[in-house]
Amino acid sequence: MRRSLVVAISLALCCVASPAVFAAEPAASAAAGNEITTQLPRTARPDHYRVQITPHAGQMRFDGKVSVDLEVLQPTDSIVLQAAGMRFGKSQLQPAGGGKAMPATVSVDEANQTASFRVAARLAPGRYTLNIEYSGSINTQANGLFALDYPVADGSKKRALFTQFENSDARRFIPSWDEPGFKATFDLSVTVPEAEMAVSNMPVASSKPLGKGLKQVVFQTTPKMSTYLLFFSSGEFERATVNEGGTEIGVIAQTGKVEQAQFALEGSAEVLREYNDYFGVKYPLPKLDNVAAPGGSQFFSAMENWGAIFTFEYALLLDPAVSSISDKKGVFSIAAHEIAHQWFGNLVTMAWWDDLWLNEGFASWMEARTTRKLHPEWDINNVDAAQTSRAAMGRDAYATTHPIVQHVATVEQASQAFDGITYGKGSAVISMFEDYVGADAWRDGVRRYVAAHAYGNAVTDDLWAEIDKAAPGKRFIEVAHDFTLQPGVPLIRASSSCVGGNTQVKLSQGEYTIDRKDKQPLHWRVPVSLRVGSGEAVHTLVDGDTQNQLPGCSGPLLVNAGQKGYYRTLYAPAQFKALSAGFDKLPVVDQLGVMMDTSALAAAGLQPDADLLDLTAKVAADAPTDLWDMVAGTLNGIDSMFDGDAARQAAFRGYARSRLSPVLQSLGWDGQEGDSAQTKELRSSLISTLAALDDAQVIAEAQRRFDAFLAKPDSLSPELRSSVLGVVARNADAATWDKLHRLAKQETSAMVRDQYYGLLAVAKDKALAQRALDMALTDEPGATNSAGMIGGVSRKHAEMAFDFAVAHREKVDTLVDSTSRARYYPGLGRSADSLQMVEKIKAFADAHIAPTSRRDAETVIAGIQTKLRLREERKPQVDAWLKQKGY
Repeated sequence: MRRSLVVAISLALCCVASPAVFAAEPAASAAAGNEITTQLPRTARPDHYRVQITPHAGQMRFDGKVSVDLEVLQPTDSIVLQAAGMRFGKSQLQPAGGGKAMPATVSVDEANQTASFRVAARLAPGRYTLNIEYSGSINTQANGLFALDYPVADGSKKRALFTQFENSDARRFIPSWDEPGFKATFDLSVTVPEAEMAVSNMPVASSKPLGKGLKQVVFQTTPKMSTYLLFFSSGEFERATVNEGGTEIGVIAQTGKVEQAQFALEGSAEVLREYNDYFGVKYPLPKLDNVAAPGGSQFFSAMENWGAIFTFEYALLLDPAVSSISDKKGVFSIAAHEIAHQWFGNLVTMAWWDDLWLNEGFASWMEARTTRKLHPEWDINNVDAAQTSRAAMGRDAYATTHPIVQHVATVEQASQAFDGITYGKGSAVISMFEDYVGADAWRDGVRRYVAAHAYGNAVTDDLWAEIDKAAPGKRFIEVAHDFTLQPGVPLIRASSSCVGGNTQVKLSQGEYTIDRKDKQPLHWRVPVSLRVGSGEAVHTLVDGDTQNQLPGCSGPLLVNAGQKGYYRTLYAPAQFKALSAGFDKLPVVDQLGVMMDTSALAAAGLQPDADLLDLTAKVAADAPTDLWDMVAGTLNGIDSMFDGDAARQAAFRGYARSRLSPVLQSLGWDGQEGDSAQTKELRSSLISTLAALDDAQVIAEAQRRFDAFLAKPDSLSPELRSSVLGVVARNADAATWDKLHRLAKQETSAMVRDQYYGLLAVAKDKALAQRALDMALTDEPGATNSAGMIGGVSRKHAEMAFDFAVAHREKVDTLVDSTSRARYYPGLGRSADSLQMVEKIKAFADAHIAPTSRRDAETVIAGIQTKLRLREERKPQVDAWLKQKGY
């Protein structure tokens, strides 16, 4: 699953506690022969499901029948399955071989999301078939079977059906063993309108008319897989295909939109070819579809259902009138992420949610690696991986972090596991591990792991065992355990001296924390890459305090050369001064790494803010665009420290604009033939940043271009559209807001319409923010836009948005994925500048979030408290630097 690109209010995402707290056994290594974690009795397991579904889309309900071939493992008088929101009819249990059917009495435990099927006689171990008739609800959010309504060209609306089951919502579609460790095969048949296309994991086996405008579609049997990977969709769709190595690759979109998925289709073929080679096991299904859906989710943007990936339109379709190079990059990387899951997650599945990172961290790493390999023009300086790594460190440096391999005891905790640690840190440490053992050894270990556990389940140590075999002589398992079984970010302190023509390097390992200055540091064995000047990199393993000798003294010491290590570096003052003096001679990725570390260390009070500001002043006017993008983000971040302090903020903005305005002027507002992807993205970034810094000329030019756009829509290029409309929306007055509102109401493209409603929520004006909040509770924006609008308001008006959502909680709950509420509400307060918000979040959590599901609330609270404390420590340093520079 790919975390949503539209989520801006939360680092982590998802989910309110249901009344139940499920008891789970500790996760254990399958390699050690221990049982896989389950929240169900160990008395039975499924082999095969035969599922019949008849949706009644107009009534938002469905009827179902399922026959489950199962094996009873221990004597019992009941079969317990997971089920949520279902009503049950006739049920019976049939012994294998034709014995007498036994009626089953159903008892439902809604709190524990289970249904027990009890028979009169005690069941002996053996094989049986459980037949169940049931019905369920079609939801408006992405949980179980759900409906999405969207506008079409004639002004009417269409409705399409989709499913979303990860992590624990297949139980809303089929009473089942809804856990990753219970793999089985599936036969699915559906009754749908004749005019609609039905899609599932496997190709259609047969289709026949039933009369009254309906047809029955039967799909081929799936391979053995977990319930959360099953998929069904039905709607007025079109499909385009290509063939890659015998696999039919398809894209499916609403009628009239499939051409907008052509880039995704071609890219998917490239990616599948690459993965067939990398994994050493060919993609095993006959087809691989990617299904586009209108709308969105607070939780995710795409889902890796085996053979039938689900992706929201904004992450799959490219509309030439509105889509930018950033959108194109996003489409490719999301497809690369989800296709990687076809092996890591689908073919081999984690045994329990403790090891979710085996799915998401690995897919995130493969996504970045493959995008970089197949589209090197998008990342010419190899900086994306370093930026991903540092982003994860921001979350990992708080007390509320967690290890990559984490204990999951409840369904709610499983939902909360889809966060920046699982994805970003998971990807970052894989990059470091590959660098440590070597790319060939890493790939060989991965191939062994996939081959050994195909169609089964695994835990992290199963992967480590295969990597270790492929990389003899390395302390790999020790390093891997250090970075996956404990939380946090190592801090490498570095100093050096020139002795006898060589550089003597002293390194010591501590811990980088943001909110615990006096914390006793954890211990890691850290792979570190060192370089002096332009010399060759030297690799070492820091285990406590180490000393290294590097040849020559011809340049400054650089730690983490290439920026593949997951750690922060704090240089002794003399070494940082030398590094800063030669800053422009470093490779771009290392300049970025030094600047990101300096920024983080300054934020935590470990390095002077003057060091960071000096680096921003050193970047030359003609420096690579990646550096200027970093400078813009750094200055924007410092600017936010002065919110509410107009006089001091004005001084800082004078400096920030003096650095950034000339760069935008040199680029110009209008793109040139041959502009690189980085140039296009920097232009857009600078417009947004300078407007946020109250650059009057930039705001006025954006407004002028918006007025021209209203008269002639094609006058605003796709590359500038997002930034210009964003600037206008944030600075809107009532008249401008009304113009954006009219655009939203008139738009017939679901994807573009959603964007306009999102823009209505970002106004700085409080009265307009209130109008957006009020609109969010109406039917106008659409069921999947409203929660995002409230989140949009929260960026500038955190307390207003939070108070509004809590006051209307019963309604807002219906607008949020059921697995997202425990993080959605606290996330609304993330940008607050007052400790009053902390008390409100605490009170909300005490009243509405189960104690086992409060990590996201605690993370937001820690973030607000730490932000306010650090601001007061840092602002005088920035003031002094500005005064020294004459601002």
